[in-house]
Amino acid sequence: MKKDIQIPTVENVFLAAVQEFSVEFNEKVWYVYLVNDSDFNLDSVMIVSSAFGTLEGEMKKTSLLRHAFPAVPAVSVVKVELLEDSVLALNNEFMLTYFIDNKMYDKVFIFKSNSINENATEEVPILFIEGVIER
Repeated sequence: MKKDIQIPTVENVFLAAVQEFSVEFNEKVWYVYLVNDSDFNLDSVMIVSSAFGTLEGEMKKTSLLRHAFPAVPAVSVVKVELLEDSVLALNNEFMLTYFIDNKMYDKVFIFKSNSINENATEEVPILFIEGVIER
């Protein structure tokens, strides 16, 4: 029965960590964006995120955060969440699920520990600013 379930491949939809100045924190902080660089609207978008890894020889894991968006239009971006500096040293995992024409798409994106930094940036499509892209 499981073998009969087919989940299509996610294409032209990815995550990007972008550093922006926050007036609230009075410093630069990292935000994760969902980038829909496809020609299709994404429906019933759900993102579940957490961070995990070893810090100072001790295993650490954050609680799960859930984000839901009723729709993400074609060729657009949505701000998902703020990444606190303390979790940048951990693996940051984002489980993405959405629908296009009643077909479910699913993909896990992992920003490896310490991979989100100013030296690893490239131009993010649609946003046209520097960021760390996870495809």
